[in-house]
Amino acid sequence: MDPQEPQQARDLGAGGPSDRSDRLLLAVLALATFLSVLNTTMINVAIPLIGRDLDVSGAEAGWIVTSYVLVFAVGIPIYCRISDFFSLRRIFSLALVVFAAGSLVCALAPGFSVLVAGRALQAAGAAAIPALSYGSVAKVFPPGGQGAAFGILSSSVGVGAAAGPILGGIGADLGGWRILFYGTLVLLIVQFFAGLYALPDTGSGAPGSGAVRNPDLPGGLLLGAAAGLTLFGITRIQQAGLTSPLSWGSVVLAALMFSARIRTADSPLAPPELFGNRTFIAASAVGLLAQFAYPGGALFLTPLLLVGQGGLSTLSTGLALAPSAVAVAVLSPYASRLSDRIGPRAVLLGSLALLVVCLLFVSSYAVGASIYVVALALLGMGVGSAGITSAAADAVSIALPGETAGVGLGIYQLFFFLGAGAGAAVLGTFLATRMAAGTGVLNPLYSLAPSAGPFSDAFLLASLTALLALAAAFGVGAKTADPAIADQAAEA
Repeated sequence: MDPQEPQQARDLGAGGPSDRSDRLLLAVLALATFLSVLNTTMINVAIPLIGRDLDVSGAEAGWIVTSYVLVFAVGIPIYCRISDFFSLRRIFSLALVVFAAGSLVCALAPGFSVLVAGRALQAAGAAAIPALSYGSVAKVFPPGGQGAAFGILSSSVGVGAAAGPILGGIGADLGGWRILFYGTLVLLIVQFFAGLYALPDTGSGAPGSGAVRNPDLPGGLLLGAAAGLTLFGITRIQQAGLTSPLSWGSVVLAALMFSARIRTADSPLAPPELFGNRTFIAASAVGLLAQFAYPGGALFLTPLLLVGQGGLSTLSTGLALAPSAVAVAVLSPYASRLSDRIGPRAVLLGSLALLVVCLLFVSSYAVGASIYVVALALLGMGVGSAGITSAAADAVSIALPGETAGVGLGIYQLFFFLGAGAGAAVLGTFLATRMAAGTGVLNPLYSLAPSAGPFSDAFLLASLTALLALAAAFGVGAKTADPAIADQAAEA
């Protein structure tokens, strides 16, 4: 670490995530990360209630999710970039205030447009949390101590994504959909004061630190437009089908816009050298595809299967999802420590293989079967997801030099979260298409309820996407942290 960086930052990272101050910092970051991700998924189960209360169609109500995911995904790399210029504590505190303000707007929203605006405002603050959390670990902790810290943060991401439908369903049933936002607001107020106490008042943009002085805000706006076009293309796929030229044209235009900016700007938001790094590209592809399959696919399809097809209650469905959330929470730290010891590629290959097997199992034998069979398969997916989320982030942090680690992790998370949103959109469209077609089941191994065949097909597509992620994982480098440091981290 640069000798001109503040002493507090060096002291914080000196011993890895083991002493009291480090544990407190990680606790604050983990809770905030949980809240930011929770708000991406908890609202899904309440959309029918919102649509009825605010008198909007299902297609319109989808923007309640889309507005949040779009701003959230784009905001992450932007925050990573500006974190090079300002104090961690100041940015984090301001982000929590914006997040809380958006939650209050949502809770009090008199109509649909105000609710969508509130969701975008929520995400404008929430996006800073994973960006600063992962970036802080990459900059503050030594390589051998990063794995355990990433594991704790990844655990928060996994639990937030998996617990969202459970908590959202219970809260909406007990007190209506507005209570979800009031609950978030209360927790954010507590989080704000905890952050003021625990977060270091440091930044890496001090003179002589080597930070780039141009944050490329135009590039950030262009990145937002590109991501917006991508999600617009996905929305058009939902409405016009997979063959719509407008759908794919939007995605292609988004890619061209993003590529043009990083090639022509003097100091682009996403440095071109990132995309020449094989491990970074492979890990980003793994994150995108794995999130598409789980949770974007499996955790989106399962409530539809159990409630809509099986007629089960929201509470029963939540209980079926709970074991996977527990697996992610418990195993993510251990997966990261294992990644430190044997390398992220080995952990990714094993975890992705498990995810593929579990998704294929659901497609072949669990759709239409007992809820216990579905819960068991979801448990296996949670185990696999713990290894994927932790090891992919660890691979990026190892592969990138310190001056690009923060923004690199931000770009990685952009792909990571967009994968989850794309998974729900594409698999939802595919499910509806298969239901309308009324043809035979695509999976030759499936022989249960014919009426549930479209769900088997959707899980089959999710498993094929996970298989692509498994292939991409072979591109991740086998490099590990220094063995001596990794051993110390494993013993911590």
